[in-house]
This record gives sequence, structure tokens and C-alpha cells, in this order.
Amino acid sequence: MTDGPSIPTPPRGGSKSLVNRVKDILMSPKTEWDVIDGEPATIASIYTGYVMILAAIGPLASLIGQQVFGIYGYKPPMMYSVTMAVLMYVVALVSVYVSSLIIDALAPSFGGTKDSLKAFKVAAYSATAAWVAGIFGIIPMLGILAIVGLYSLYLLYLGLPKLMRVAQDKAMGYTIVVIVVQIILYFVCAWLVMMLVLSIAGPMMMAPAVVY
Repeated sequence: MTDGPSIPTPPRGGSKSLVNRVKDILMSPKTEWDVIDGEPATIASIYTGYVMILAAIGPLASLIGQQVFGIYGYKPPMMYSVTMAVLMYVVALVSVYVSSLIIDALAPSFGGTKDSLKAFKVAAYSATAAWVAGIFGIIPMLGILAIVGLYSLYLLYLGLPKLMRVAQDKAMGYTIVVIVVQIILYFVCAWLVMMLVLSIAGPMMMAPAVVY
């Protein structure tokens, strides 16, 4: 016999808030990867609730920084800054998915298990430090501080073996191969972005600009 109506128990295993996820993956990554591993999610939900938000930090910071502070005394045309920011954002969104395909494809070579969702989790959440570090772009002269984003490599090293079920003795090799492929991908994307920027906004760079 009960004294009153029972109170439904909230469902367990829901996704964390954006702020808590960022804080926990940066401050306590080892335990956070365990949480991420068992957390219900879809590629679409991670994209809309995490990737699309954090990936915008760097492009927006650069846009603001170029227009407010200029680039070493030179203020580029607004269209140039906007074009660069949009392309940077699109490349970031595409890159995280391509990275997940690379992670997933390489897993069996290191004794791991192919799992597209978990590969995407690794690609998305390991990039957190790099995306957050993009905030330094708001002051171009402090852009070098974005190097702290290299912490993402450590996050990748911790997350790869855990989510892709790779033995610890193969984790380093797996991580190195993934990083090498990602570096190649980065330079290819950087080249494409520069070519697109020059073709779209290049003529505008010839227009008179503000010099501080």
C-alpha cells in the first residue's frame, strides 16, 4: 500500500549540457570518455548540439578580430573576413565527419571495432580543445595562444582506444596514424580554403582598406 502516487524516475543516460560536456572533457577526460562511451546519441544530435556550436567559435572570433583590431595594423574588407569565416566554419563541419570516417576505417587495422557513431564521438569530442582555443583569434596578435588547442591530440589518444575497442599497446600507433592522416587533411583543406578565398574575395583585397 502506498501513501500517494509514485513519482516517475527520470530516464538515465541522457546527454550532458554543452557547458558541462566541455568542462568535463577538458578537465577530467579519462572519466568523461567512459561517460561518452555509454551515452545514447546520434551523429545528427552531436552535430546540432555540440559540433555546430563549438566549431563556430574560431571563425566568429577571427571575423570580429580582423574587423575590430585588424591584422597587424591592416583591416581587411568586411566581405573578405566574412568569406574566410564562412569557409573556415564549413571546413570545420566537414572535417570532423571526414575524421570520423578515417577513425572508423582504421580501427580494424589495430584490432579495434568499426562503429561509425563512436568514431564520430571521438572525432567530435576530441576536437573540443582546438575549437575552444579558437577564441584567441579575436585578438590576432594573440593567435599563437591557439596552440593550447594541441591538447585535443591528448584527448584523441585517450578516446580512440576506449571507444574503438583498441588494445592499449596499439593505442599510440593508432593515434599517430590518425593524426598523420588528419594533418594531411588539414593542409589540403587549408589550401582549398585559400584558393576559394582568393577567387571570391581576392579582388576586394585590392580595394582601399583601413590602416591603423
